[in-house]
Amino acid sequence: MQWNAASDDWHTTLATNDLRVGGSFLSHMAAKDGSFSFDFEGIYSEVETYKTIAYGVAVGRQVTTSFKKVGENATKVTTVFDAETESPVEMQQGGWQAIANNFKKHVENN
Repeated sequence: MQWNAASDDWHTTLATNDLRVGGSFLSHMAAKDGSFSFDFEGIYSEVETYKTIAYGVAVGRQVTTSFKKVGENATKVTTVFDAETESPVEMQQGGWQAIANNFKKHVENN
């Protein structure tokens, strides 16, 4: 909830997470002005510590995030996702990247 937002005018107001194969997660994401909100939820299909997290979301879309050590104190994080069909792919990529950037800031400052 501390970093899961694609822009400063959005936030995550509720989050649950059971990070294990077969476990589920839910993030309730909302515009801060109250105009729109949605649940992002899925089921984990692969969890390999320090290497891979994969999960399925609505209508069979898949997401895989891999972690690769690239030096003494650095990790390359790569997320590959099946795009949904309602929004342009470029917009979705931008949102995922913004969330990843927020995660990076969070872990570097805590």
